[in-house]
Amino acid sequence: MLEQILDYIHNYFIREVYRGTFVIENGSLSEVDFLLDGQYFKIRGSVLNDGVYQYPVHDLADEEFTGEIWAMSVPPAVVSLCSEIEGWMEKYGDVVNSPYASESFGGYSRTIARGSSNSNNGTVLTWQSAFAARLNAWRKIS
Repeated sequence: MLEQILDYIHNYFIREVYRGTFVIENGSLSEVDFLLDGQYFKIRGSVLNDGVYQYPVHDLADEEFTGEIWAMSVPPAVVSLCSEIEGWMEKYGDVVNSPYASESFGGYSRTIARGSSNSNNGTVLTWQSAFAARLNAWRKIS
């Protein structure tokens, strides 16, 4: 979820980008002395491991790749907001991902497909819209 959020705000909080050939052995990055314990980083250019991780990581797929490792400085407030968004998704994810919208009032209820002319133009509350105001503080215009 953290990677989705960072992508959404166009901000990976990059401190430094390291380019080169990297080895992942026994699930861990070998010979990486530029990451601190607990620091987030992004792997780019890997066939099997592209993504955002927290160092140290021990469950990567073994490979050698030429690419980049982005050393990141994600603020604790963003990580905390990520946890809130994950909780929101657990609570509302099924509704958000459903292709149907339901309403009921006065003993009457109906379910209609989202995107039909009667479903408010298919507008649905998403984590992006629910948390937009709070995420905007870190948004970069790309």
